Amino acid sequence: MTSLMAPAPLAGSDIYERILTAPGGLVVLEHVESKALIEQFRALARLNGQSVYLWRPETGMENLREAHAVIPGSQRLGNALRYIQQSIHFGVYLLSPFPLPLAATDSSLLRQLARAPAGHVRRVVLLDAPQSLVSSIDDIAVRLGSAADMIQRPRLRDGRWLL
Repeated sequence: MTSLMAPAPLAGSDIYERILTAPGGLVVLEHVESKALIEQFRALARLNGQSVYLWRPETGMENLREAHAVIPGSQRLGNALRYIQQSIHFGVYLLSPFPLPLAATDSSLLRQLARAPAGHVRRVVLLDAPQSLVSSIDDIAVRLGSAADMIQRPRLRDGRWLL
């Protein structure tokens, strides 16, 4: 008798779902192990076929689903942000590490991308963002922590609210 067991869910899948359901287009991930999370997102992208990109200054924007697929000319942050802004497709864009100081045009592009998307899901996710950058965009960004840091919603149980 053969037993069909579903594969164990990836630890990054809950963070991925929380990114997709975030109310805004700009997400700051806090208290996560970014290297491990990137590898989990790579596995998720290959498994579900969705577009997940990783931007790094030395390589530019790379598609995590397809090995060695890099978007030409995307090494500069401004070019990468313009590419994201002009994209009309679903995408999760991980940016790490973040260069400082942030140019005025890059800051403006981040603010435009932070607006809730109309029609398709496009999320810009900052990994390992310096605190000075996070505090400057705190009014427009959605902050998410690891699953352990997630704030629980109150539940009504026997006429009382519980956390």
